[in-house]
Amino acid sequence: MRICHYNDNRAGAVIGNQVYPIGDALLKAGHLPPRYSMIEVIETLANEPAAMTCARDALRSGQSRPLSSVRLHAPITNPPAIWAAAANYKDHQAEMKDKVGPYDWSSFSKDDLMAEFFLKPSSSIIGPGAPVVLPRISKHVDFECELCAVIGKTARHVTEEHALDYVFGYTICWDFSQRDPWGKSRHNTRNIRKGFDTFTGIGPWIVTRDEIDDPQDLAIRVEQNGKLVMTAHTGDMICGLRDHIRFLSDVLTLRPGVLITTGTPAGVSQLAEGDRLQGSIEKIGEMEIEVRAEK
Repeated sequence: MRICHYNDNRAGAVIGNQVYPIGDALLKAGHLPPRYSMIEVIETLANEPAAMTCARDALRSGQSRPLSSVRLHAPITNPPAIWAAAANYKDHQAEMKDKVGPYDWSSFSKDDLMAEFFLKPSSSIIGPGAPVVLPRISKHVDFECELCAVIGKTARHVTEEHALDYVFGYTICWDFSQRDPWGKSRHNTRNIRKGFDTFTGIGPWIVTRDEIDDPQDLAIRVEQNGKLVMTAHTGDMICGLRDHIRFLSDVLTLRPGVLITTGTPAGVSQLAEGDRLQGSIEKIGEMEIEVRAEK
């Protein structure tokens, strides 16, 4: 199921080019409170089988509206945390040496690399079609396009074998990064350089875990102004999502709605005002972003 957040804080499910109001059905059946949040939708669907049955029944009701007639928002706007993996593809490690200076990952174990996870603020989230704004202070901003997992069940000390049991679904994350003036050879500035308003694009919806057999078997593709700039495969990650969930859940409690974004492949490019990005991940969908300069 493709779970979307649309119009005036409503939860829907996308099938083809139609949106079904599953939030209304869940509310009517008592599974959600009035003025529910998308975190409550995620937690309810992930943990209450009767709620998922109710949502699936709503898809058979025939009540829907064209996708083109609604305004999609980020499928979650207030996650408890956004954990972002760093340098998780070898080809991206190589290209970053030119952008941020010499940095040797070759001696890192998987856990050493995952200790480089950083946090992004929820205030940086934008949804489909919204613009990323290039800050006045920045001379160089790149895009990164990544597979992002949405946690559905509270997770602590989870093994890799059972890690995906705690995932509600998957979405696309655009991780925008300021490289200059604070990026060169200064890795402890990630939270700031990647935390500007509009620097986290999430969407276009969340695809539930049952529709993706293996998160390490998905193709990623990005076009910048109609030109292909990134083609990659999630199987090339150094640390897979199962590694990430095991590592993070050994350090802290992962709660429903937490986002884990898994790092970008190579092909990141500098952005300029007026650019248009279109990114897609196999079995999830595509998401467009436009680029504006701060006035």
